[in-house]
Amino acid sequence: MNLQEPFASNSDADQPRGAHARLVVFDELRVGPVRLEKSRLLAPYTVVANGQEQSRELIYSYGEAVFDPNLPEDRNLASVMAAQLALNYGLFCQRIVLDGPFTAADQRFLGNMLENTSREIYVKKLLQPNPFLRGAATGLKAEKQQRYTNARLVFRNSRPEGFDGREKPWATSPDSYCVLSSGGKDSLLSYALLRELGKDVHPIFGNESGRHWFTAVNGYRYQQAVEPNTTKVWMNSDRLFAWMLRHLPFIRPDFATVRADDYPIRLWTVAVFLVGVLPLMKKRGIGRLVIGNEYDTTRRLHHEGIPHYDGLYDQSRFFDEAFSRYFTTKGWGIEQFSILRPISEFMIQKILTQRYPDLQANQLSCHAAHEEEGRMRPCGRCEKCRRIVGMLSVMGGDPRRCGYTGEQIEHALKGLAANPHTKQLGADASQLFYMLDQAGIIQAPKAKPHPEVMRLRFDKERSPVDVVPEDIREALYGIVLPYAEGMVRWEKGRWVDWLIG
Repeated sequence: MNLQEPFASNSDADQPRGAHARLVVFDELRVGPVRLEKSRLLAPYTVVANGQEQSRELIYSYGEAVFDPNLPEDRNLASVMAAQLALNYGLFCQRIVLDGPFTAADQRFLGNMLENTSREIYVKKLLQPNPFLRGAATGLKAEKQQRYTNARLVFRNSRPEGFDGREKPWATSPDSYCVLSSGGKDSLLSYALLRELGKDVHPIFGNESGRHWFTAVNGYRYQQAVEPNTTKVWMNSDRLFAWMLRHLPFIRPDFATVRADDYPIRLWTVAVFLVGVLPLMKKRGIGRLVIGNEYDTTRRLHHEGIPHYDGLYDQSRFFDEAFSRYFTTKGWGIEQFSILRPISEFMIQKILTQRYPDLQANQLSCHAAHEEEGRMRPCGRCEKCRRIVGMLSVMGGDPRRCGYTGEQIEHALKGLAANPHTKQLGADASQLFYMLDQAGIIQAPKAKPHPEVMRLRFDKERSPVDVVPEDIREALYGIVLPYAEGMVRWEKGRWVDWLIG
């Protein structure tokens, strides 16, 4: 299977077999039809199991009018948006019914992404260790399948209302940029770099209804004060994800109390936020969608012969390219990419801290933020907090500037020393611990140096040179390079020094 182009099929010959097929717990998951208002989208999600139906609404809400409920193309966009969350459940349903006006391009794209997500969830959430599982879902043995999705994907349009199935182009400009914003270092740096390049930049935040929004609040408030283009879309996707978990018998009922750095079952998450900004991009004529992902989130691996993306597909270069192709097919004129692909996480933190300190002071990178004296604060205990404190400490930054207390800093560094494992590429983690050891901050004598982490890295797989559009490439690297130790490219199995000619 070519991982860059996941393929979905509904033929009986491709249906999963064995224990894999026994993962099905729903007869049907039905999405739609969408109810559309000028500033709001409401889509019923209905679970059918054991002769009973239960429903809950997915909502996207905007502070301004972004839809015309009478336009077929807006109803099409709304239906595509509503469908994204359902792509996490292809393993667990007999049928997934998407009720709405979908074009042929929509159906191909959703089918491909459903199959890709099913395989990722099967490997990363069911075959590999997962503290949220119980019962029959634990201890599964890997079974290679021609197709990993159990569900038959059905498209239905119960309210056609003039929809002719043809694509309607948008009027967008490549001179305007939307930065999908979260309050973390990656989106803050993406915004800062594009603004310094003199671009028309729109930081658009996804405001989930629960505590996930805490992570974004500091950055959102600051950018709203200094950047008139800043806005947000409110969504209740976190509540719907939790509601779906309560219908899965193999998920621990106390999942909300389990302390973990991962979600229990879902892996198609970024797209749920991403589609939320599309109505605003259409209205504002924005032609470039920037997601802040660095070098180490593009991975292709195998688990007992099953190819996968290490659960990071929706942060990979392949994800950006798949959406860009889809947007082109739709005629929307949107190109999606990250301007940070050649840059390590450490370098991102360094540039943000040293060049844009006001933005960095509002950074919040934490899995369990909380409110304190009117400001959101990091927990100081999660894996991400330990990583951020470690990077800031070794580069001479002050973790206190973005909310860590002295006690939290001490705890985070002790945690790194006791458990030298972070969610980074092996070379990136090793370089961080090598630098911490060399600085005398923690003891990690076995850590090996990887000087390429401190440079811009280019390779055909993770970060080809054309991953950043040509019209901004030279100026962008002109800003970034003074903070790096040069550039390298992967050539014949090793890193070699390189200058872009």
